[in-house]
Amino acid sequence: MAKRVFLIVLDSCGCGELPDADKFGDTGSHTIRSCVDSGKLYVPNLTKMGLFNIDGIGCGTPADAPSAAYGKCAERSAGKDTSTGHWEIAGLISTIPMKTYPNGFPQEVLDLLRKATGRDILCNLPYSGTEVIKDYGQEHLKTGALIVYTSADSVLQIAAHEDVIPVPELYKICEQAREIMQGEYAVGRIIARPFIGEYPNFTRTANRHDYSVSPFAPTMLDRIIGSGKKVISVGKIRDIFNGQGISVGYRTVSNDDGMGKTLRLTAQDFEGLCFVNLVEFDSAYGHRRDIAGYTQALNTFDAQLGALLPQLGEDDLLILTADHGCDPAAHGTDHTREYIPVLVWGKGVKPVDLGIRTGFSDIGQTVCEALGVPAESLAGTSFYRDLI
Repeated sequence: MAKRVFLIVLDSCGCGELPDADKFGDTGSHTIRSCVDSGKLYVPNLTKMGLFNIDGIGCGTPADAPSAAYGKCAERSAGKDTSTGHWEIAGLISTIPMKTYPNGFPQEVLDLLRKATGRDILCNLPYSGTEVIKDYGQEHLKTGALIVYTSADSVLQIAAHEDVIPVPELYKICEQAREIMQGEYAVGRIIARPFIGEYPNFTRTANRHDYSVSPFAPTMLDRIIGSGKKVISVGKIRDIFNGQGISVGYRTVSNDDGMGKTLRLTAQDFEGLCFVNLVEFDSAYGHRRDIAGYTQALNTFDAQLGALLPQLGEDDLLILTADHGCDPAAHGTDHTREYIPVLVWGKGVKPVDLGIRTGFSDIGQTVCEALGVPAESLAGTSFYRDLI
């Protein structure tokens, strides 16, 4: 049994299209392969663990003798967004997709938001987060109106210049929006998107904050907490689960910050789960279709992984995975419907082929079994006994 599990989500690092990718407009998507094809990917630690030994990955050079267990998981939930992916990892299958607004939000929602905030609204369209502040930032500076936009995900995002609407006020506005976007208008997340600078060089800041709906049932996090162990979140994990099942959470401003905090947590004496999300793969590179940036971010993570592994104890388990794809070579700017890789490393772990798992939730079941936590009510099938 493990004392600690470190579960690190490389946000959006998918490993090839799912069989139903065509229904999502994602035929041919493969986030990792796009980085391999750049010719600049250098990930010796991930390679040694067995990333390119995963069944059907179709890129990279397999390791002769992988040092970790390796495989991939298909998504059972109806979607390809952050909340759905993380919730499924934690044992919940979302059979009904979260509501999206491909044509913008209805007038009644905008009226409620105007009334609650006393501010007018700009945009109200699906938009790239960097392009929307470029196109609407000047008018926002003049009028103080909120830049409200969405994407293919179930989100309502509000962008505001920190000199016009201070961050605490923007957070309050997003809390008001969260109250409005319930019931028939419900979306998975309300996201505060502060920015700074002058036109045309506006820049989004690290003061982003997500306001999620709570999971619709108990997750592995609740089970772990209920057993008397800890759940430590790093990055936006606390936001994704709306604080439910979290003992303590650490916000991050970058992947580097997230890995730095994770490294420091290896020195803490705790029993339970350290659940980490590295969001920049998705937010800074995947959505912006920046192949070179995504590739370099993976290279940097791989070097940090090399520093992390020696810090893990005899009773620690490390699981690396993703929550969806966001192929930087795909058309558009949205997530892509892909398998997620699974690499499991520990000093007593057998480097076995885990094959193709039928749900992200197999990860949550494995975490619970590794920690000795009952998880009968959760979806998925544990592969822990294959590891030991």
